[in-house]
Order: sequence, then structure tokens, then C-alpha cells
Amino acid sequence: MAEQVPDPGPATITADGQAALTPRQIITAMSGLVVAMLLAQLDNMIVAPALPTIVGDLGGLNHLSWVVTGYILASAVATPLWGKLGDLIGHKYTFMASIVLFLIGSALCGLSQNMTELVLFRAFQGLGAGGLLVGIMSVVGMLVPPRERGKYIGVMMAVMPVAMIGGPLVGGFITDHMSWRWNFYVNLPLGALALMVIWSTLHLSHETRPLNKVVIDWWGAGVLTTWIVALVLGITWGGTEYPWGSWQIVSLFSVAAVGLVVFLLIERRAEEPVIGLHLFSNSNFRLSTALGFVAGFAMFGTITFLPQFQQFVQGQSATNSGLLLMPMMLSVMALSLGGGQIISRTGRYKAFLVVGMVLLGAGLYLFSTMDVGTSTGRTAIFMVVLGAGLGCLMQTTNLVAQNSVPVRDLGAGTGTFTFVRTLGGSIGVAALGAIYTHQLNGSLSDKFGAKADLGSKVSGLTPAALKGQPEQFVSAFRGAVATGTHSIFLIASTLTVAGFVIAWFVREVALRGSGPSTAENAVTTVEEVGV
Repeated sequence: MAEQVPDPGPATITADGQAALTPRQIITAMSGLVVAMLLAQLDNMIVAPALPTIVGDLGGLNHLSWVVTGYILASAVATPLWGKLGDLIGHKYTFMASIVLFLIGSALCGLSQNMTELVLFRAFQGLGAGGLLVGIMSVVGMLVPPRERGKYIGVMMAVMPVAMIGGPLVGGFITDHMSWRWNFYVNLPLGALALMVIWSTLHLSHETRPLNKVVIDWWGAGVLTTWIVALVLGITWGGTEYPWGSWQIVSLFSVAAVGLVVFLLIERRAEEPVIGLHLFSNSNFRLSTALGFVAGFAMFGTITFLPQFQQFVQGQSATNSGLLLMPMMLSVMALSLGGGQIISRTGRYKAFLVVGMVLLGAGLYLFSTMDVGTSTGRTAIFMVVLGAGLGCLMQTTNLVAQNSVPVRDLGAGTGTFTFVRTLGGSIGVAALGAIYTHQLNGSLSDKFGAKADLGSKVSGLTPAALKGQPEQFVSAFRGAVATGTHSIFLIASTLTVAGFVIAWFVREVALRGSGPSTAENAVTTVEEVGV
């Protein structure tokens, strides 16, 4: 076992690339990550209940999905770049740079005057968010070996009750009693605190290259961005803005297909590829990233639209819709925390993947049964099931991915895994958002006739404004929202069947870490990654 460095003192990296720290040093170093985790979690939780009001105020209800898609898409594209930069020039400074970008994007979002500006600024914010996600996971991976990670995951998970319960409440309260713009401005003081804490507590000694010798795969990054944007635009606009067989949609999918092939060719030859294709030679890495894609698709693609149902159909305020998310958040927290402790003690994780997919699919299916008469109590039960599935999958899939790559590729592996998961979320929001909009408009057309001009009326509709509409329109609109949410949850639940099958093929490889099996773990890991 590597000799521990004196306490206190800067973190050091052992010969195998793993941190050799005392528990006190690890907790001290992780304090900045806790604040950053709170920043990342709060942003998503605060904005979610405010979205119906935001898009209604800016006149873009039909484009709600792009507020989320732009953010997730930019995060997905940026994630592997942040991971690679962390490996090349150091995780601490790239992590801090991502926080600065995130804060600038937050301020710009609060200043948005129309939907175009909001979508663009959310995308800019997403560029920083990609670095937050991969930065937190990479630094934790540097500090704590996989087998020991469950012992310290409680430190990171301690912020989840604050973010997951307090976030929706704060977001709803701000929306109801102040301006939705403060849902973005609230990130600024917290981000400043995160920067100060990280600067003073996180000290990583890691061999990096001089800046003038760092090689960045800009061609790969550019082509990656091109084919992903083309794919998401094709999915979003197909059947809504343009017919599926139109030249616009065919061209977008053609660009996506050709771009993917060109990207793979570039990555095979690049000196420092954005996404190291060699990582996928490991079967567990391939399977865990596939599970991450499915979980991201289902999670982002459905929860984005849940406040729509709560506020438009169930008549809840933004504050109450945030409060109603509490059962799901508590379930996620309980399973993530408990699962981390069990995995740390036993070293076994496959059961969490299989059971997690079952629970995720069951929760999504239960949500697909909702209609205009569904009570909030019944919805809460559905949330507990869905949250339990997400809790089993969120940290476990990431743990398997990190354990499947050598430590020297930890940033790239974490970035690639996070990229695939956020790509799944981006495609999920785009695809399910297009289905939701199509179902919404179709239901209203069936009720009032295809020639009825409801576009501008629906586009600028907020939950508060709906209450002042004629009863016939209110009833029809609530039925249309219920129909749209039924479709997207049913489709997402079907996708989890593929995830369940994938989970069965994951092999339970020993986790790297301390204990009698440390040497065996190291050998197994080397064989797994083909080094």
C-alpha cells in the first residue's frame, strides 16, 4: 500500500496515479467539491419548477424543450473536452475555469429578453456545467480509489437534501413571489464561494505538460459539435417544424451520419483525441456508458416535462410543484447513499444496475398512466419508485466506468462517460419534447379544429394565465398536456427494457482500492483495460 503523506499537507499522487491520503485530508480536499456539487444540483432543481412561467413569459411554450436541450447539448459537447484538459493541464484549474463560465452564463440567462437569447445563454451556461460534472467526478476519482469511495460518498451526498428538496422550493418561491430571473442570479454568490473554497482547500500534485506542449484535438471537437447539433435539430424539428421526408430533415440526418464517421476517423489518428476510442475496448466501460445513455434519456427527457403536468393539469403553483418533487428526491438520496455504503463494504454492484433499471422502467410506466384526475398523492408514489431507480443507477454506472479505465485516463474516461449520459439526456429532451409538442398541438386541433389559430395563445400561456381562460379552453388544454405527458413517459419506459438487458451483461470486476484484494484488483483492472 502506498505510504500516506503527512497530515496536513497537499494531496499527492502515488506511482499508480491514485491519491494516498488520510480521511481528514480527503474530507478537507472534498469541501470545495461539496460547494460545487451544491451549485450544480441547485441550478437544475431551481430552474425546473420555473420553466412553465419562464417560457410563457417569453412567449415560447412550443420551444420549452430547447431551454433544456441547449443546456444539455452544450454540456455534452464540452464534457469530454474538460475531461481531456484536466488530464493534460490539471484538474483543479480546469475545474475552476468551468465554474467561471457557468457563472457568466447564469448572469446572461437572467438578463434574457426573448427565447432566442435564453436558449443561447443556457447553452453557454451548459459549456461550464459540462466542466462542473466531469470535474467533480474526476477529482473524486483522483482522491479516493473505487473500493473506498462509498465511505466518502456521504460527504458529497450530504448536499443532496439541501439541493433536491430546497432547490425546487426556492425556485418555486422565487418564481411566485419575485422574478424568475433570480433563479439564475442566485448562482452567483454560491459560485463565488465555491471558487474561494476550491482555491484554498484543493491541492493536487499531478504531472502535467507545459501549456506550450499541450495538444488539443480541435478538429475532433468541431466535428463532434457539428454532428451532434445536426442530430438533435433533426430529431427536434422532424414532424413539427418540417415533415420527416423534407430536404431539411434529410440533410440534417445526413450531416449527422457523415459527421459521426468523420469524427471516428479523426479520433483514431489524433494525438490527444477528445474521446479516446481505446476506452471502449473494455466491455464494462461500453456497457456502463450505454446504461448511462439510457438513464440520461429517461431522466432528462421526462422529468423536464413533469412540472408542466403538475402546474397546468393539477393546478399547482411553482412553489408547490417544487415541494411535490420531494418524494423522488428523498428516494434518490436514500438509494444513492445506502447503495454507496453497500458497494464499499461488499465490492458488488451489478444488482444495483439490474434492479435500478427495473425500478426506473416501473416508475416511468406508472407516470404514463396519469390523466387529468390523477391526485398528487398518487403522483408522489410514482416519484418514489422512479427516484429509487435513479438512485441505484446514478453513481453506480459512473463507478463502473471509472473502475474500468487506468488512472492516467481517469479524466478522459469520466468525461466520455458523462458525455454519453448527457448526450442521452439531450436526445431524450429533443425527441420526447418533439413528441410532447406534437401531441399537445394535435389534441388542441382535434378539439377546436385544425384551422383554429391557437399558436400565439398557447405559446405565451403561463400556469397563472391559464386560470383566466374560458372553461372550455382550460379543460381542453389540460387534457392535451395530460395526453402529451402520457406519450413521453410510455416511450421512455419502453427504452428501459434495453437498459435492463444491457445491465445483465455487466461483469462484476473487483474494484480498485485498499484491503486484501488491492493487488488482485490492480491486476484485474490492467487486464480489463488491455494495458
